Amino acid sequence: MSGQAFRPLALIASAALVALTLGGCAAGAGTATDSSAGADGPSDATGSTTELRGELTIFAAASLGGAFDELAAEFEARHPSLDVAPITYDGSSTLAVQLIEGAAADVFASADERNLAKVDDAGLIAGEPEAFATNVLEIAVRPGNPLGIESLDDLDDAATADPLVVVCAPEVPCGNAAATLIELAGITLTPASEEQNVSAVLTKVRTGEADAGLVYVTDITAADGEVDGIPIEGADAATNVYPIAALEDAANPEAARAFIEFVHSADGAKVLASFGFGSP
Repeated sequence: MSGQAFRPLALIASAALVALTLGGCAAGAGTATDSSAGADGPSDATGSTTELRGELTIFAAASLGGAFDELAAEFEARHPSLDVAPITYDGSSTLAVQLIEGAAADVFASADERNLAKVDDAGLIAGEPEAFATNVLEIAVRPGNPLGIESLDDLDDAATADPLVVVCAPEVPCGNAAATLIELAGITLTPASEEQNVSAVLTKVRTGEADAGLVYVTDITAADGEVDGIPIEGADAATNVYPIAALEDAANPEAARAFIEFVHSADGAKVLASFGFGSP
């Protein structure tokens, strides 16, 4: 009788063990599913796993045109649910005024620290601005350099009425840098016009409206042979440092922070270097 009584007890114990085992597997499977569902999206170069959505609005200095178009396209490709609006490019001083007067943007990238500081002083910047690139000026001339311009001295009004030269306005970063280099060179220069952004200076040389213009090295690179560049001796004495920051009232702060991280990433630096920008 004792043997007969033992068998049912053993079977009951075995059944209980199987139930516990199956229950544990089910719990494990449920945990794995929850973990998988918690992943919001694929990781990008910045290590972010957040699936960004909505629209990202960027204000950027005119000299960043080609580089930021490429960075925005790559960033958008990494975040398919995000739409990067066409970037607003202009002189940094113009963009700063627009932001202070109420223009809406998520990110501001300036060609100098002074104009971004104006926006910061107005209480519109979230966090600390971070430098991400540098740039220096060159003399842009028509292809083949028909007037044989070799230095800033060749632009001196005291020596000749030619060539016809255009520069950026003094309040624009490229104009401020030009004024510094002209003063250091000890020359007199009366420009034919003072433009509100560096793209306008480049366009006047490219179209033949001017013989020469002071633009950034990166603008010469982006012109792709439509103008020639003449290096300026001592140009690094007026190096422009480019800062970037998110706006305090950004409509899409998560995307703004992620884009800034991407600009600072190794992939972002590679794009900037391909356009001729230096590292800060």
